[in-house]
Amino acid sequence: MTPIRAITAAPPANWRRPRDSELDLFGLTHPGNVRKENQDHFMLCTVHPQVVVHGTSLPDVDDLPLRGERLATYMLVADGVGSGTGGGDASRVALATITQYVASSLRSYHAAGSASDGEFYEALTTAALEAHEAVRAEGAAQPDAKMATTLTLAVAVFPWMYVTQVGDSRCYRYWDGELTQMTRDQTIAQGLVDQGILPADRMAKSPFSHVLSSAIGGGEATPVVTRIDIPRGCVIFLCTDGLTKHVTNEEIAAEIKAMTSSEQLCQTLLRMALDRGGSDNITIISARAPLPADVVADTRTGERPAVKPDAA
Repeated sequence: MTPIRAITAAPPANWRRPRDSELDLFGLTHPGNVRKENQDHFMLCTVHPQVVVHGTSLPDVDDLPLRGERLATYMLVADGVGSGTGGGDASRVALATITQYVASSLRSYHAAGSASDGEFYEALTTAALEAHEAVRAEGAAQPDAKMATTLTLAVAVFPWMYVTQVGDSRCYRYWDGELTQMTRDQTIAQGLVDQGILPADRMAKSPFSHVLSSAIGGGEATPVVTRIDIPRGCVIFLCTDGLTKHVTNEEIAAEIKAMTSSEQLCQTLLRMALDRGGSDNITIISARAPLPADVVADTRTGERPAVKPDAA
């Protein structure tokens, strides 16, 4: 059975759903300074119901509201593992499979955040496992190429976000001055720490710190789905370990606190990682919906319109 966690609190009533124009989204990927090939891939998209007109007698069809209200925002990062082009192929196939599943499962979004949101958990788990099988099938067709990838998928259905984790790419939430890692690294070293065999302060230097215990296309894939609150004004941040090998959580938090836009944040953190060696491929996604002016005004008067969610 797929592990599921929930980190939630009731959203404040006056935090309305952000409009598309209020979203500040940006993602990038870079091969780094050492590796010639970039085996990372990312996807950043919004999901809408849409009518595609193939023929009509109406003269003003372009004026019709053919695209519906945003259902969700998707953020995905995948860090390929493998020889030759195998890792890049694995991350590409995983993201393509997930995206195709997204387009065919619109009905499940309506269950998000409700008492019946088990349907949405199941849809996300199924999507990850379908990606796992697709990568394994691709690997079987290329027996000389070892193929596997991490997969971190964050689906925002305001005021909640569902995070699906396989591997050690990460999803963070920055809120009220605090950066919280919302995913758990699925590595051998993390497993040893959880079992009390390895002290947590020695994990970073362990030879198993980047050895995956779960991976899409690997020997085992164990998706973990987490539901969290995403209050207006928080920042959601995804990255592969090419960033966190060189930039600490404390430094990420400081840069988010000082950010002027998602693009500026991603570019700044990329430069930091490259300046410190850039030993791996680097992929970063930042997403936020800044507070509306009326809520900012309330906050400045000292009437904070929110309850801080519990940390992970």
